[in-house]
Amino acid sequence: MNKSTNISFVVIGASGDLAIKKIFPALFSIYCQGLLPAGFKIFGFARTPLSHKDFRRRIAEHLTCRYASTESCSTEISEFLSRCYYLPGSYESRESFLDLYELMRNQEQGLNTNRIFYLAIPPSVFLDTSRAMAGAGLVVCGSNPQWSRVVIEKPFGKDRQSSDMLTRELARVFSEEQTFRIDHYLGKEVTQNLMVLRFANLVFEPLWNRNFIESVHITWKEDIGVRNRAGYFDEYGIIRDVIQNHLLQILTLVAMEKPRSISATHIRDEKVKVLKSISAIDMKNIVLGQYTAGEINNNKHVGYLDEKSIPGNSTTPSFAAAVLKINNDRWHGVPFIISAGKGLDSRTNEVRIRFRSIPDNIFCDKPECLPTNDLNIRIQPDESIFLNIINKQPGMQLSLVETSLNLRYQSAFSTKIPEAYERLLLDVITGDKGLFIRSDELAAAWDIFTPVLHEIDRLKIKPEPYPFGSIGPASAARLVDRKLYS
Repeated sequence: MNKSTNISFVVIGASGDLAIKKIFPALFSIYCQGLLPAGFKIFGFARTPLSHKDFRRRIAEHLTCRYASTESCSTEISEFLSRCYYLPGSYESRESFLDLYELMRNQEQGLNTNRIFYLAIPPSVFLDTSRAMAGAGLVVCGSNPQWSRVVIEKPFGKDRQSSDMLTRELARVFSEEQTFRIDHYLGKEVTQNLMVLRFANLVFEPLWNRNFIESVHITWKEDIGVRNRAGYFDEYGIIRDVIQNHLLQILTLVAMEKPRSISATHIRDEKVKVLKSISAIDMKNIVLGQYTAGEINNNKHVGYLDEKSIPGNSTTPSFAAAVLKINNDRWHGVPFIISAGKGLDSRTNEVRIRFRSIPDNIFCDKPECLPTNDLNIRIQPDESIFLNIINKQPGMQLSLVETSLNLRYQSAFSTKIPEAYERLLLDVITGDKGLFIRSDELAAAWDIFTPVLHEIDRLKIKPEPYPFGSIGPASAARLVDRKLYS
């Protein structure tokens, strides 16, 4: 990126939690590291009536000094906020965006400026907002030397059909090259390390197949309920909110073939091949759950149906576990078990690779035998990679014990671990699309889940209850056992 380039970063939905707590702090961190162009400006647009001063005050409350030159970083904060402007308006109004256009032109001072638009708004208003922006002349396209880019947040539709429609209609305003579909889990440090772990270390890749791996578990757990996202969550549910995007993206990095290079095109080509090799899920390979009242850490919590803004007859799952089958030579017969849930016993997101047992193990004391090797890749919290192996217990007797070779990021690396949005927003600015989702990749991901989602919605399948603070529905464990030992 040319540091002399002028960039305007426009956040639509700038008064919301995503913008205030994630996007602006990430931009400030990038700024403190000297990675933003000298001529950058930030414009916020939302329905909430705010002045420039009020807007800057809201932003300042969530800025941290992780990369600043001083402990209080007051100078950096002041300089950053001086570049932030706000305009209230309606998302569907061309006139509101004409006012924004005028504000931007005045602050850009007639300079040739590139523009990034971040749609931090509900998907239901993506299209009307994009059309209003285009109608106001905000979006640059064609052979113009300046460029425009748009960042959109998941969920990208609710099924294959609605996703295709959204892709098609957005393409009338922003080309595929201009569109950055963000999944912040791809920006997490350990997620990015999955490819390096596999393809930069000779020890793993020869074992990374059905001959040596028994199963792959991808788990996402939260020990909280829906909180202030109740309305959104009840409309989408845990499959659309977490599994179809976050966990499926992690799966592709675990299962993909080696790309020809680390270019965005080659990486995403291999991810698409994996997705197209996965059979669509059916009801016998999925378990749905919904939390009931329970207790965690001595704190009582209401059940899902008693949460504020949740209808008393809702059948939206707060938990789901599914078994995916990849139909290719590398993974034939290996179950990929993905699960996600709210209201569980802990907060974690990890990948567990379970290796096969050793045939005719001479150290196996039948019928008991020590566990097989596991490679655990913890994405959050406490980022780490650890390999469980079997060792001899020190002493006079030949006793075996399971131990762990442990890499904990916080102790192994002295550098600060970037937040996901910091990495991803910098990639948008530089135009690197390797960690963003391509349209054919999105379509292939929806093909896996659309049939079962339609069946769940059509039959209004009631999720299995599980107490808040537990490990989830009992049927989930039985589903895993059935797939592992059948």
